[in-house]
Amino acid sequence: MVDAKGRNMKCLTFFLMLPESVKIRSKKSNKKGSPTNSKVPPVCYEIITLKTKNKKMAAEIFPTRKPTSTTTVQNYHQQNLNNNNAVPAPNWQGLYPTIRERYVKGRPPRNAVMFNNDLMADVHFVVGPPGGTQRLPGHRYVLAVGSSVFHAMFYGELAEDKDEIRIPDVEPAAFLAMLKYIYCDEIDLGADTVLATLYAAKKYIVPHLARACVNFLETSLSAKNACVLLSQSCLFEEPDLTQRCWEVIDAQAELALKSEGFCDIDSQTLESILKRETLNAKEIVVFEAALNWAEVECQRQEMTVTIDNKRKVLGKAVYLIRIPTMALDDFANGAAQSGVLTLNETNDIFLWYTAAKKPDLEFVSKPRKGLVPQRCHRFQSCAYRSNQWRYRGRCDSIQFAVDKRVFIAGFGLYGSSCGSAEYSAKIELKRQGVILGTSLSKYFSDGSSNTFPVWFEYPVQIEPDTFYTASVVLDGNELSYFGQEGMTEVQCGKVTFQFQCSSDSTNGTGVQGGQIPELIFYA
Repeated sequence: MVDAKGRNMKCLTFFLMLPESVKIRSKKSNKKGSPTNSKVPPVCYEIITLKTKNKKMAAEIFPTRKPTSTTTVQNYHQQNLNNNNAVPAPNWQGLYPTIRERYVKGRPPRNAVMFNNDLMADVHFVVGPPGGTQRLPGHRYVLAVGSSVFHAMFYGELAEDKDEIRIPDVEPAAFLAMLKYIYCDEIDLGADTVLATLYAAKKYIVPHLARACVNFLETSLSAKNACVLLSQSCLFEEPDLTQRCWEVIDAQAELALKSEGFCDIDSQTLESILKRETLNAKEIVVFEAALNWAEVECQRQEMTVTIDNKRKVLGKAVYLIRIPTMALDDFANGAAQSGVLTLNETNDIFLWYTAAKKPDLEFVSKPRKGLVPQRCHRFQSCAYRSNQWRYRGRCDSIQFAVDKRVFIAGFGLYGSSCGSAEYSAKIELKRQGVILGTSLSKYFSDGSSNTFPVWFEYPVQIEPDTFYTASVVLDGNELSYFGQEGMTEVQCGKVTFQFQCSSDSTNGTGVQGGQIPELIFYA
């Protein structure tokens, strides 16, 4: 298009969505003699190219793809292209992960400049609890395109025409993170705000942001935060995240129970953990963790921290602790002297340990099943020769990677080929030079070619698609078995292990032969 001076102008065409009543009146007015070709000059805008920072956009995280259920999405695209004013599908905003897909193809909006900007803002949000609020500007049209909740709030049948909306249950930083996604397609998450952002995304039905939050939580999941995330995942109804939390809690139960986050969980989550059959922990650790939680719960309820109040806040959950399955020493020196148990309970449990006729107990007396360790054996055979495998304080090492998250509990090692002998073993697990787990212990070999387990203090979490280094320094009888016919890839149940040589190995161990024949793990 050109202006009066012959200059080229770029035009944006806007489709006006008219109510049916307006359309009917328009048809009736088109009578003979009525002007039908009134020329209204189009509104022209110069398109300004905005320089954007090098940030990860939502389109990069969620690549555009054809939905598996194509009918709804394709129909809505056709409605936009034809501008036929058809009624959109409910929550159509959730069908499109990026701004570009939520608008007519080929004409992406320039909303980034309006993010957190008072320019043309037609609504303001007062976000946060009293005393910590922040006033944030918004644009109804942009928000309605990004969220079905905002659409109902501003354009629904019960829409309220308020210039200021109070949102006391969402943190300002989380609300800003959600607005940034809606306006800019940028996902900006941090460890301190991701849970609050997930809450906001769930509340306002922004599913792709919620999915990004869950992915962030899964990748940052560890024994330190697994219990808190378990509680939150149940609240947010995220079953996949819940399952991942249970995997970590089961395998690294003692670390999880000793974490500060364990004391922050609610009573319902506490009971679900205490009931857990596959919890891989000593019962005395479970008991001590429950007492620590009870102390913090007394403070939350503004109760004096006393033995009686600890027992009171624990309630019936105390009977989910399997005290009769403790080692007798753990019970006598720990639970029996804690003051939490009544005198009758203490006497009955002592009789449970010692008497032939055992009393009835309210406590669960069946030991937990725990987790069954699996073994990845990387050699097809083992051997010994006249020049036996010698150690001399040198390091045997191998690198490995997995395709699913696992927890390495220890190594299976060879022993003496000349009768029974005792070995001292220092085992180590590293990732990119950082030590993740180490243990110094002794084990006894009986002269057979079997492997003998050496354990880490706590299982070490192993992430997929990253190489880790397993190392051992052995001291003992130099005449030892060694593995041969090694495999570069081993399938163990649903987990695939890959092996490669390590530069840390100074004693001859490699993929084809040597030491560290087994990795012991939970999956």
